[in-house]
Amino acid sequence: MDLKLIRVLFTLVLTFACFLLRPFGLDHWSAGALGLVCSAAVIVFELRVRALSLRRLFGAVFGSVLGIFGAFLFSLVLRDSLPSGGTQSWLQLFILMLMTYVGLVVGTSKGDLLNLAALGDLFHSERPARRAMKLLDTSAIIDGRIADMAETGFLDGPLAVPTFVLTELQMVADSSDGSKRQRGRRGLDVLQRMQQSTAINIQILDEDAPGSRAVDMKLVELGKKYDAPVVTNDFNLNKVAQLHGVAVLNINDLANALKPVVLPGEKMHIFILKEGKEPNQGVGYLDDGTMVVVDHARKMIGRSVEVSVTSVLQTASGKMIFGKMEESATLTEPHRSTSSETAALREADN
Repeated sequence: MDLKLIRVLFTLVLTFACFLLRPFGLDHWSAGALGLVCSAAVIVFELRVRALSLRRLFGAVFGSVLGIFGAFLFSLVLRDSLPSGGTQSWLQLFILMLMTYVGLVVGTSKGDLLNLAALGDLFHSERPARRAMKLLDTSAIIDGRIADMAETGFLDGPLAVPTFVLTELQMVADSSDGSKRQRGRRGLDVLQRMQQSTAINIQILDEDAPGSRAVDMKLVELGKKYDAPVVTNDFNLNKVAQLHGVAVLNINDLANALKPVVLPGEKMHIFILKEGKEPNQGVGYLDDGTMVVVDHARKMIGRSVEVSVTSVLQTASGKMIFGKMEESATLTEPHRSTSSETAALREADN
């Protein structure tokens, strides 16, 4: 808010100054319009400069200085080679603008090659501070598990929510679709809970990526700018961010990694909840939601049985466990993939 006020004051002061001073002999209103255009150009330039990383900014400044110095040397040659007049002045101005422009563009593009750590601890400590920040996606907020993860201390550093993510979350909460509206309101409740928690450093990032329209690409651009990972559950955003070299913290991947390891031959008690796709097949679930397919357990629906694990298959949607009831298990025989496992695996992939 303070920055917007400063921009407005800057525009008003420059416009009023041009209106009073009338540069280039213009009338008052034309001079005021010129001041307004100049102030708008300065603000656009400021926004572009703010989007640059510190390395690119140093590269731009260094390249511009070298360009101006080279233009000065050229002007000395032109002053002794050409007679004074309009041609000499025009060439000197042209070379100055050309060398400055080339130095600015080349320095910006090559700024990432600079090693700012060699300039002192001030620049050496900037990169880790930025890496500590994590950008939250709408899907991660709606999911709700991010609040529990942050309260346990496994996520260090500030958790940043860009304003465009907050806008998208509010649009979901105001949706005419009942299910979307419920998910959006749950996301707002989760965000409010995180703000009220003293153990979580949640921040609203009042910054946009003007070059992108989609929320996913805006997050990717901010991740590249701040060198910060994106926390999400969105599969497509995960892939896009990885293609752009932005680190991703996927909550679903973490949940799958934390599931207990089950080996063939282990025994467990499973409540048979429903019948499976194949005849005489029953299906149950572990506490973490892992599906357990049990052969010859259809008659045991609604009852808890002891199961011997025969195989564990990893699918794109998670882990699946296959087993058979203990009284019919023959643990000395090696397990072979059955048609029921293949069918269940196909059903999970679909």
